[in-house]
Amino acid sequence: MANDDVRDQIEQLEIRIEELAASAERCRKIILFSKVCMFVGGLLLFAIALAPIRLNPAVLICGIAAIVGGIVVFGSNKSTMEQTMDTMNSAVTLSA
Repeated sequence: MANDDVRDQIEQLEIRIEELAASAERCRKIILFSKVCMFVGGLLLFAIALAPIRLNPAVLICGIAAIVGGIVVFGSNKSTMEQTMDTMNSAVTLSA
């Protein structure tokens, strides 16, 4: 009886670890996307500054929005990923 309870707990922990790993992977992908957005926004502003792109308010706003949005999404998902990794590490410790 006690062995079955321990096995069930270990199985539940392994399932939880897999869910947390999937969540961390999603965070990594979103972080990569936010870095790309920040880079593209920076390129737009750089192109406006060097004048290959004519100063257009819409392009300027898009560049600024891409940079600010990328920073916000990056920060949010980085902290979420850190919390997820901490939780996953504690679950791994419990299952060992």
